Amino acid sequence: MKFSLTLILFSLIFFITSCATVPAEKNYQLKLSLNPSTSIQNKEIILEILLKSNLQLSLSFEDGNSYFLQDDLFNSNLRYFCNSFLDDQRDILELALFKRSSNNTLIVYTEEFEESASILKKKYPNELYLKINKDTYEKDIIEILNIDLSIELFSEIKNLDKNIEVMHSPRSRKDILKIYFISNYDIGKTIVPLFRSYSSDMDFYATSVIFHDANSIKKLIDFENTYIPFSENLIKNISEKDVTFIKEEIQKSLISDFLTVENIYQNNLFSQNIDLVSSNSKIRKNNCIKRDLKLWGVSTVSY
Repeated sequence: MKFSLTLILFSLIFFITSCATVPAEKNYQLKLSLNPSTSIQNKEIILEILLKSNLQLSLSFEDGNSYFLQDDLFNSNLRYFCNSFLDDQRDILELALFKRSSNNTLIVYTEEFEESASILKKKYPNELYLKINKDTYEKDIIEILNIDLSIELFSEIKNLDKNIEVMHSPRSRKDILKIYFISNYDIGKTIVPLFRSYSSDMDFYATSVIFHDANSIKKLIDFENTYIPFSENLIKNISEKDVTFIKEEIQKSLISDFLTVENIYQNNLFSQNIDLVSSNSKIRKNNCIKRDLKLWGVSTVSY
């Protein structure tokens, strides 16, 4: 069901009871009071989720002291969470790529993410970095992997005797063990398969940003076996829906988690085992929530 805020007053206070998504206590009706200030899109998602809940609800979108829910849900800290969704992913990737070993990772990034690459360069200056140019990306990839040297050597050997047929598969350099892609979907779906064709022995890593603009889980085949800090349960949930963009379903999961945590805090439900949508996380009173994300090797086989 889609709700349009153009048909709903922006100052809204109401009480509802409908089908349950959060289990109610036996002795009383759960209550939730919210006054978030946020974008129209986020307000629509909040209404869509809450109108399906079994809560006695007080909701206002025009309270002067409202909690500000930032439009960019991926890079902002939701209330009670330690970090943003993407910062939690980046922390896991940094541990896997740089903290346990060093000097064997290639960071591939586009101009859009130059600031993120600059931060990594300051922290890990001994790693390799490649800025992708959309006009020369194939040439740049061949050069950074030393594929051009392999092709040149093959040409020299072949010229020794043109009557001999020599089979040749270009080989990439062996000192790069891992590649970290910092890219959006449009560029990522082009360069990741190209890197894979030249470097089958390397492990690939990325944040979920690389597939946010895909419109189907099946489209992730371009990133097969790439390691991404993500909830496989969330992927399965998304795979069961007809989506415009995967990122929209992730945004809904983040807002759902925000509302779930508010419900836990306001109704003192810490003793209950209530799951979040975007990750497996422990919710403890007076402790910020850090998402428990595992490195998921992208696979479209089971979806």
